[in-house]
Amino acid sequence: MNVTNIPNVRIQGIHLALPGYDQGPTLEIFQYQPQGEAVETSNISRQGFGHIAFVVDDVESVLDALIAHGGDRYGSVERKVYESIGVLTVVYAKDPEGNIIEIQNWE
Repeated sequence: MNVTNIPNVRIQGIHLALPGYDQGPTLEIFQYQPQGEAVETSNISRQGFGHIAFVVDDVESVLDALIAHGGDRYGSVERKVYESIGVLTVVYAKDPEGNIIEIQNWE
């Protein structure tokens, strides 16, 4: 499994700074290759609003709390080192209404 729950996906993205903020939040725009059919309304690669992301202190604890309140894991918890940026720990999950949430932490 992977963080997006889409086999063999390649993602390219950009972060756009929002006016009035030096250190975030940002608007993040992703392009998925290959693009898939948006069969499921909560498919993370569908066009339009796909998910909302939160930076948290402990990804696993927040994921556990979300699941305990009726949410569900969407993909796997992944950890990746980005040179000169840091270490990203991230997971996608679904809230109780099926909306996709990205839970992340940067070290």
